[in-house]
Amino acid sequence: MKICGLMKLTLLDFPGKVGCTVFLGGCNLRCQFCHNAELAFESCGDEISEEEFFKFLEKRKGMLDGVCVSGGEPLLNDGIISFLKKIKEKDYAVKLDTNGCFPERLKEVLEAGVCDYVAMDVKNSLGEYAKTVGVEDFDTNGIEKSIELLKTSGIDHEFRTTVVKGLHTEESIEKLSLLLKGEKKYFLQAFIQSDRVLDGSLEEYTKDELENLLKIAQRNVPDAVLRGI
Repeated sequence: MKICGLMKLTLLDFPGKVGCTVFLGGCNLRCQFCHNAELAFESCGDEISEEEFFKFLEKRKGMLDGVCVSGGEPLLNDGIISFLKKIKEKDYAVKLDTNGCFPERLKEVLEAGVCDYVAMDVKNSLGEYAKTVGVEDFDTNGIEKSIELLKTSGIDHEFRTTVVKGLHTEESIEKLSLLLKGEKKYFLQAFIQSDRVLDGSLEEYTKDELENLLKIAQRNVPDAVLRGI
């Protein structure tokens, strides 16, 4: 497992838990607004060995409740189920961050019982996906399957969308929210420009503009909320 980073303490990444976040290298998407873009290319400034990571978890027993496994895209890794299982065996709750592109592996993770919470990024409406994720002729079939899988899984989960001016519109948010109709946890996340993203020309929505997009999303997902403003 290529571990490219470790946030040793977080109160935000795992709802209801005092946790840490481990970042795995590699991603199949090239989202121009990603704040972990270096991980998409498996660029690890300070790579951490699995042995070192699990020693850290051993030392933090009683101080941390959960581990958020993020990326990159964790489900790219063939050994992800074994990795999550080892974390669970140390009596930590496990949260998985995923882009939803690999529904078959997501199903295996859920059936293996090695995950307590899943956060899936839904990048945009299906018609805008290819442009949003930077992959020409992107097939959204896996995205639809992963959404339906989580909806019926019985496991605690959330969906989230980072909203970027020029990529997301009132119409695309309306269509996207229809995919998530009936869900309880849907977050519109404010894009914040920084020198870490691939495209420095991308623009942020204002708070008022985000609140307008939220109202549109709430037509289909009444419990949707804004995050990061």
